[in-house]
Amino acid sequence: MNTRTLWLAGLACALSLGLAACEKKGPLEQAGEEVDEAVNTLKNGGKETTADKLDDAGDKVRDAAEEAKDAVTK
Repeated sequence: MNTRTLWLAGLACALSLGLAACEKKGPLEQAGEEVDEAVNTLKNGGKETTADKLDDAGDKVRDAAEEAKDAVTK
């Protein structure tokens, strides 16, 4: 196995654990994450990194799960 595959597998596991917690991020945590992503994008020559794309996808899934939960409990 190459290192990229192992790295992506590890990242997928970390995202899965994060999604399992399904804890909503506070505004400061979200702002800090966006700053980190902007710095990573600048370091990567203006292209968004794969890790940041996966993190964004995880955030969308977490938000959708939270909205679905709220819709069911109403």
